[in-house]
Amino acid sequence: MANLVYKRVSTDQQSTARQNLVLDEAGIEDPIVFEEDGGTSSRLHPLQRPKFRELLTYARPGDTVHISEMFRLVRGTGHILDVLDVLHRDRLALRIHDGAFSAMALTARHPRTGELLSTVKFMVRTLAAAGELQRDLRRELTYDGLRAAETKGSKGTSPRLGGREDRRRARRVPGRPVHRRPRP
Repeated sequence: MANLVYKRVSTDQQSTARQNLVLDEAGIEDPIVFEEDGGTSSRLHPLQRPKFRELLTYARPGDTVHISEMFRLVRGTGHILDVLDVLHRDRLALRIHDGAFSAMALTARHPRTGELLSTVKFMVRTLAAAGELQRDLRRELTYDGLRAAETKGSKGTSPRLGGREDRRRARRVPGRPVHRRPRP
């Protein structure tokens, strides 16, 4: 039985470092990694993403799909149940190593009908909705903060990091960390 690891970031500027940390801590034995190219759209249905489709083609019954957190695979409530149905159909286990979904048996089925248990569906939809809300609020707050900074004449860089020129100047001072602005 193979351990199939799926990784994805939303933009070219992001890294899989956090996912790597979570998955390394999980101690997955002989992982076979499927990593989407940076910038593979979150808006694509997970079953349409190239590397996830490749993972499903490679997988055999009894294999386990590992992800760091649910939202690396799916973004919204509409896609979660689709993915779980495909994993169940192909007799694949899903192991989520971090976040709200990490303690749930997401593939629990009714013994007679074989359908996802209604309690699993409820919890999945509820947690996914909460995750969507959190992501949307973060996006709104970021947008509002950038607009507020813009009205004050700032370009929206982190005050701790300063602008590009501050970072260049900090690099020129031996022994001084780049992440700190010079103190007044």
